[in-house]
Amino acid sequence: MRTIHTDEIIRNIKEMCIEANHYLSEDMDKALKDAMGTEKSQIGVKILNQLQDNLNIAAEEMIPICQDTGMAVIFIEIGQEVHVEGENLEDAINEGVRQGYTEGYLRKSVVNDPIIRENTKDNTPAVIHYSIVPGENIKITMAPKGFGSENMSRVFMLKPADGIEGVKDAILTAVRDAGPNACPPMVVGVGIGGTFEKCALLAKKALTRSVNERSHIPYVKELEEEMLEKINCLGIGPGGLGGTTTALAVNINTYPTHIAGLPVAVNICCHVNRHVVRNL
Repeated sequence: MRTIHTDEIIRNIKEMCIEANHYLSEDMDKALKDAMGTEKSQIGVKILNQLQDNLNIAAEEMIPICQDTGMAVIFIEIGQEVHVEGENLEDAINEGVRQGYTEGYLRKSVVNDPIIRENTKDNTPAVIHYSIVPGENIKITMAPKGFGSENMSRVFMLKPADGIEGVKDAILTAVRDAGPNACPPMVVGVGIGGTFEKCALLAKKALTRSVNERSHIPYVKELEEEMLEKINCLGIGPGGLGGTTTALAVNINTYPTHIAGLPVAVNICCHVNRHVVRNL
């Protein structure tokens, strides 16, 4: 039985909050640079160059890559052979977020009630998703989610008879309706199956998968590739000003579902798609 103290969890989450908001992940950096070489629109290339300039300035001067430093979304996979000692785990996670957003001078965007809307002043609480897995490690994925793109996300409760064509139509509908509001070029996370809430979680988790990695399920891999091609034919383009790079990737996760349903969630993320992963 391995023991991990919550002080280590707090420190890592603090650092991850700061890192995710200042530096682009390697997969996203490569995808944006590759897009500059394939974009066919002159204005699209110009926008991509401006986005790259912004990212370079952010990294050099330690300025957030986006003014919306997001709501902290944490996926934490806990090995069943791990004993966590110290304070309550959820309190520790939120303390790490509090320290990260306070010490990193990141914008605090969380309100304590969806109607009363008084700012919590430290960007807590985080949205935390736990899972228990084999082993003696803890894997933490920190993904700050800005709401320009989050607000463009959709859940579709399709009928089984709608089939894969209905899924394709749902994805294209969500992206088409989002247009420039999701700060394209975007990454499109899709969840298919489960229940109303499960498909949304699948879509959110899909955004944290490397944009260079395709599904290991053959038909899902084909669907990811087909949807990326069709999305990039919509003409929305970088910044919504036209072009052939509307999305950098379509990542799809699936899960078993009920005989009477076909839930589909489309969680859209902007061109930075911030995420950091650490193993403790």
